[in-house]
Amino acid sequence: MAFTILAAYPLSRERKDFRSRTFFIWYFIFTMLFSGGLIPWFMVVKWAGMYNNLGSLVIVPSVQVFNVLILMNFIRNLPKEIEESVFMDGAGHFRALVSIHLPLCKPALATLVLFSFVFHWNNWFDGFLFMSRSENYPLQTYLYTVLTTPDTSNMTADQLRLFTNLSARSIKAAEIFVSTLPIFIIYPFLQKSFTKGMVLGSVKS
Repeated sequence: MAFTILAAYPLSRERKDFRSRTFFIWYFIFTMLFSGGLIPWFMVVKWAGMYNNLGSLVIVPSVQVFNVLILMNFIRNLPKEIEESVFMDGAGHFRALVSIHLPLCKPALATLVLFSFVFHWNNWFDGFLFMSRSENYPLQTYLYTVLTTPDTSNMTADQLRLFTNLSARSIKAAEIFVSTLPIFIIYPFLQKSFTKGMVLGSVKS
């Protein structure tokens, strides 16, 4: 969210305040339409020294362009008079961002927090691709490996007998429950701001 905010705020400025705004917007949008492919992506992560550590799971997918565009448009729809009054009092952009924009952007921020949480929570492929040791797997990657190649070496005879009696449908149902429970817990707290943040952030002024 910190990276998203720091990217969205400069892009929400007018062209007279940020002359390269259009270039950077198209630069971000280009990454949504085209990608270098899986192998170059893996090579860049490994070359940057983030292979087999948390950097590949935190830094690599940290900025989602879709979230940046939503927050950018939300900030652009805020009343300009409030922002101008802050600048007239001698505040800079950082002060305006912290004291004015972020409090007014609570609906959009709540929406993007939910989006980011769901994205990172369900992202099993990055752990499968960038982690070679199973102890570094995130939960979703670990559940995937448990379902595809279950380890029965540490099971007792009774546990192994119970495991063989489980159906594949029961195991998948348990996985779905474990993976979606945090979403069900968090969503009620963000539901009030969810619709408002989506609607206001999707309208370009």
